[in-house]
Formats: sequence, C-alpha cells, structure tokens
Amino acid sequence: MENETGRVEAFSDGVFAIIITILVLELKVPEETGSAFWHGVREQWPHYAAYVVSFLIIGVMWVNHHTIFSHLKRVDRPLLFLNLMVLMVVSVIPYTTNVLAEHLTEGGSANPAAVLYSLVTVAYALAFLLFWWYVTRVGHLFHEQVDKDGARATRVRFGLGAIAYPCTVILAFFSAPLTLVAHFLIAIYYAANQIPIPLVVEEERLESASDLRK
Repeated sequence: MENETGRVEAFSDGVFAIIITILVLELKVPEETGSAFWHGVREQWPHYAAYVVSFLIIGVMWVNHHTIFSHLKRVDRPLLFLNLMVLMVVSVIPYTTNVLAEHLTEGGSANPAAVLYSLVTVAYALAFLLFWWYVTRVGHLFHEQVDKDGARATRVRFGLGAIAYPCTVILAFFSAPLTLVAHFLIAIYYAANQIPIPLVVEEERLESASDLRK
C-alpha cells in the first residue's frame, strides 16, 4: 500500500483539526454584561486553563503523529486500525476537557472529573505506544533510510507516557488543579524533547543496497 501514507495522514490531520475546533467551541460566552462583564470573563478561568492544556496535548500528539508518518513508506491494514484507535481516543479529549472545566472548582466533583480526564490520556498513551510498537516490530513500513534497530530503541522513551499519565490519575484523587498542571508539564516535556527517529548513514545505506544487488 505504497503511496497510501499521504492519504492516511491527510485523514488523520483532518480529524486532529476537527478535534481542536471542537475544543475551542467549548469555551463559554460570559453571561454578564456591563460593568460585570470582566468578572464573568474571570469566572471562566477553568475553561481557559483546560483549553490551553488540552490544546497543547493535542498539538504535541499531532506533531508526534506527523513525525512518525514522515518516516513511513507504506501502510498496511493493522496499522490503519491502530491509527483509528489512536484517533478514537484523541477525539474524546474535548469532552473530558469540558467536564474538567465545568467541575474544576466544584469540591465534590472536581476530583472525579480530573480522574476521567487523566484516564483518557492514559488510554491515548497506551494506544500510541501500541501504534509505535507495531511500526517498529518488523520495520517493514519504514523508508529505507530509517535505522530500524535505532527506531526500536526509542520505544522506552515513547512509552514514558504510559508511566507518567497513570501518575496523574493518582494525583487526581487529591487535587484537580494540580492534575491539570501536571498534564501541562508533561505536554511541555514532550514538546521540548522530541524523540528523533534514527536514520541510516549514507555509507551504510549504499553498502546495504550493494549487498542486495549481489
């Protein structure tokens, strides 16, 4: 299924774009008017905070997704379903963002809302990890320039989210605002620490091509 990677990535980009659009649509218009308007704006701070964190999370997800597909030469049927699973989980984020924003300052429901938010990020981390493990398992979908053994070595760093996000679930039982801060810091970490996919140096690639011709 060569030449299909662009089609899959275009579909995925469309889904990411829709998710981010839905995210911003969840911001509420202040009901207050006149001199009370700015008070109404300030009262919406949980929605703004949740929006910023979720936008950053989805943005980092999109960057990582794009990076992987830029190294793929082809796709196959299992990868298509794994990609759909990733998109399915990401699509839930606007819902959990709105739930968390609505209950962030509510004493009785803030923690359960934060737990729900964190559980979805755990599901995403596991879905993305499964996606990456399949891609690197054989390496048959990569471009020839990709160092397949080097790509497999990145699995541990790719899987850090499967450890960090469950910790936010535990934190959510104690403090919903701190949970949101933790998600922000994790997203910043992934945004600032891109995991490069190693490439085969030109000499090794030419040597391998020569061996194949023999």
